[in-house]
Amino acid sequence: MGKVKIFDTTLRDGEQSPGVSLNIEEKLEIAHQLAKLNVDVIEAGFPIASDGDFAAVRAIAKEVEGPVITGLARATKRDIDRAWEALKFSDKPRIHTFIATSDIHMEYKLKKTPEEVLESAVEAVEYAKGYVKDIEFSAEDAFRSDKDFLCKLFTAVIEAGATVINIPDTVGYATPQEFGKLIKYIRENVSNINEVTISVHCHNDLGMAVANSLAAVENGAEQVECAVNGIGERAGNTALEEVVMALNTRQDYYDELSDITLKEIYKTSKLVSSLTGMSVQPNKAIVGKNAFAHEAGIHQDGVIKERTTYEIMDAQIIGLSENKIVLGKHSGRHAFKERLTELGYKLEGENLNRTFKRFKELADKKKKITDRDLEALVEDEIHTIPQAYELIAIQVTNGNQVFPTATVRVKLNDDVITESAYCEGGPIDVIYRTIDRITGLDCNLESYAIDAITSGKDALGEVIVKLKYKDDLFIGRGVSIDVIEASAKAYMNAVNKILYENKELIESKGDA
Repeated sequence: MGKVKIFDTTLRDGEQSPGVSLNIEEKLEIAHQLAKLNVDVIEAGFPIASDGDFAAVRAIAKEVEGPVITGLARATKRDIDRAWEALKFSDKPRIHTFIATSDIHMEYKLKKTPEEVLESAVEAVEYAKGYVKDIEFSAEDAFRSDKDFLCKLFTAVIEAGATVINIPDTVGYATPQEFGKLIKYIRENVSNINEVTISVHCHNDLGMAVANSLAAVENGAEQVECAVNGIGERAGNTALEEVVMALNTRQDYYDELSDITLKEIYKTSKLVSSLTGMSVQPNKAIVGKNAFAHEAGIHQDGVIKERTTYEIMDAQIIGLSENKIVLGKHSGRHAFKERLTELGYKLEGENLNRTFKRFKELADKKKKITDRDLEALVEDEIHTIPQAYELIAIQVTNGNQVFPTATVRVKLNDDVITESAYCEGGPIDVIYRTIDRITGLDCNLESYAIDAITSGKDALGEVIVKLKYKDDLFIGRGVSIDVIEASAKAYMNAVNKILYENKELIESKGDA
């Protein structure tokens, strides 16, 4: 059985999703989880894009062990220099350089002839070879490029030292049959193709990214570039979890497998969804909340009698546990810690103490504590950044004939601040206006989303907000059985991220 390498671009192409902005700590957390997932390659970012991207790639190169760590670079010496400066701390560095090769890109974007593009590509690979042995070359918009020009280009960059050749469907235009034929054509017409790994990078504009990637594997592709939950530019990238589970579930057909640790799939999906603020649609394959749910009576009856009647995968394979009662308000710290360990979480010290306290508070409000409840509590706790403002209490008065009013009490250093406000909006609006009066920040609420994590009247609610401060987006998350409290916590979480990234703001408040 063959092996397909998994190249994860969640932190590069995935973070380019509209509305997503991750700080260094969040990128590191995802990178460490990707290492647990056992991906072969982590594309940590685009170092030349910004100082923040450079710092994140450098931090991941320094701290994350196991996978190859790569950074993207255009086919220019400046980009390649910057990528190496960030990657040089890794034990397994790879420089990923690219240039557009389709007629429309060469003419309108690059304003270069095919000969000039070929020359730039070769020069870039040769220059990168001075830094690293492992070089990936991508022909941007390869699917819409002339096939014979691609073959000529790939032959040249392999001779120059490339170790991986990437064939992207950059705009998601291909169909599986066409894309498979392209991979086969390149394999048959590039004389030195056996010296490199063939990679593919497909986008989902027509909903065929996974199908195209699998068609490429059938025709000799050895590496698939993908993102957790399929996030990315426009309609997104190939979904990592879908490709991996398709290969695993249909081993009889593909005769190929990855080295992914399957039990980490669900946890990785939850982490990426939480930190990016991009909710997973309920009917999403593999990791959607309905992926293993059955409502139709015929289906329920079949699954009860024999799971495989309507389930082609076992939910536990991807780390999704049954939603059963495991703990209650009388449970002790040891049992609590043991159950978290079973769910894949290792909490110690103050993190464990805070989460256990929140569990006890939740257990007093809910009759049934499920694994989903525990996961939500832990995810909410471990993603907490240093809090400049600590939310102590909120009180809201609302009605259909009166303006809502809110009183919010927070702690800043050793000071307790209480502020009130009223407005013509709703209860959430007035809470956010009150918090703005406390912080004095001029930020805009770009989006607000609420979801029930668990079922029932006492379900935990998760609120995700996106605040825009100056030109940057900050994602806040709050979890509570009370949606008003969850909304306040989410907003305060985003505010604290703003202050964490702009420390001078809180320092000025401390001086005052």
